[in-house]
Amino acid sequence: MTSGTRGIPANTAHWVNPLRDPRDKRLPRIAGPCGLVIFGVTGDLSRKKLMPAIYDLANRGLLPPGFALTGFARRDWDDQDFGQVVHEAVKAHARTPFRQEVWDRLAEGFRFVQGTFDDDDSFDRLKRCVRDLDRVRGTGGNHAFYLSIPPSAFPVVCKQLARSGLSAQDADQWRRVVIEKPFGHDLASAKELNAIVNDVFPEDSVFRIDHYLGKETVQNVLALRFANQLFEPIWNSHYVDHVQITMAEDIGLGGRAGYYDGIGAARDVIQNHLLQLLAFTAMEEPTSFSSDELRSEKIKVLNATKLVQPLSETTARGQYEGGWQGGELVCGLKEEEGYDPNSTTETFAAITCEIDTRRWAGVPFYLRTGKRLGRRVTEIAVIFKRAPHLPFDSTMTEELGQNALVIRVQPDEGVTMRFGSKVPGSQMEVRDVTMDFGYGTAFTEASPEAYERLILDVLLGEPSLFPVNDEVERSWEILDPVIDYWHALPEGPPPYPAGSWGPRQANEMLGRTGRTWRRP
Repeated sequence: MTSGTRGIPANTAHWVNPLRDPRDKRLPRIAGPCGLVIFGVTGDLSRKKLMPAIYDLANRGLLPPGFALTGFARRDWDDQDFGQVVHEAVKAHARTPFRQEVWDRLAEGFRFVQGTFDDDDSFDRLKRCVRDLDRVRGTGGNHAFYLSIPPSAFPVVCKQLARSGLSAQDADQWRRVVIEKPFGHDLASAKELNAIVNDVFPEDSVFRIDHYLGKETVQNVLALRFANQLFEPIWNSHYVDHVQITMAEDIGLGGRAGYYDGIGAARDVIQNHLLQLLAFTAMEEPTSFSSDELRSEKIKVLNATKLVQPLSETTARGQYEGGWQGGELVCGLKEEEGYDPNSTTETFAAITCEIDTRRWAGVPFYLRTGKRLGRRVTEIAVIFKRAPHLPFDSTMTEELGQNALVIRVQPDEGVTMRFGSKVPGSQMEVRDVTMDFGYGTAFTEASPEAYERLILDVLLGEPSLFPVNDEVERSWEILDPVIDYWHALPEGPPPYPAGSWGPRQANEMLGRTGRTWRRP
């Protein structure tokens, strides 16, 4: 038996920590011998998220000693040039402290292949590089290909991976592909994209990244619901009035104008992030936390989810215009550099959904997202019905709102409960108070970055947090009628001032049923 780097057998398919009891879920799982190839390695995502996450995983001891990272791009770089780019990215964006010994070991596995997506010779060189890594680094034929590239380039890259044999795997090896959103721009394109990818990689080797699902707080939705008896008995239409799921950004498009035009807030956020958060919030308890059981329950919820009609009253869209935000005068969408002033692409989108199940019948789920809003926040707010009888005079409870459980996904990750309490004094006066749990104060361990968790899951072959074909296509089935309706309207999205919480139509959308949006 030949040995790979640092004593890892070259033909070892799985690295096993000898100190780890596989039954003890508290101990971390360490990836076996493997390598990662990044297409689009010169982009912002790679520099700001992927490269730092890989270093952070190495720093936490979760990557095998012989791990290999290969970059593929048109740049005229050698391995050392690529290493310098990774070094700068790690120094600027890594979550964990820089340790020279960790860096030196990780850098031994860096490789760079110059090429273009349509060049056969480039992929043949990549194949020789991967084979050399199997021999020198002991990666065991296990490689993941991260497509951090525009969806329009997926077909040619997948075709090249198949032609060169890079996608082929033996019985004791694995090859996986990682795809960044957007997963199409409507149902038809999503089906076409899925067919292209599945023609090269089987579905269990396809990992579609939704970085929101890697956040600790999103996963805590499941812990909050199913590890506690406190919430589940009231997690239904008997007690819940409605649910608000918000992803708000306080920034504008900046340099993303060319990418964003024609996509819009609904496609960019609601189709993936917000519908996935809806599924986690509304799903039934799985029989286990295996990937198959989790996916099965999410798909059941999405299949039962429908838009509330009429769309003219239950949806809203808008475009931000110039104004004051955070003490700064900012320009409107149509003044952003590179943006078409006649564009009808929305930067704010809100929809109303219902879930046709016994648990949720009649409970509206309000989903909203937008840019240049009041502040950056992502949250799930479960708003409860008022008590059926209040044995107080109206003056005693005039400042009392509805009970609420708010799961803060970002920033300030945590959970807030809002309930009524007596105001100190001789009079009976009830007012809202909050009880707050924050990740930053409750635990000494800092939450890993979402891409750390997701990249490690790819290398482990753990698919629980990655949407499958059925989820992606069903999400488009839900959203497509909204997009079609908006496109058919004679006028474009109404404006809303930068720093506000969206257009007037969004407030009217909830106001028709006597409800109001939360101001996070």
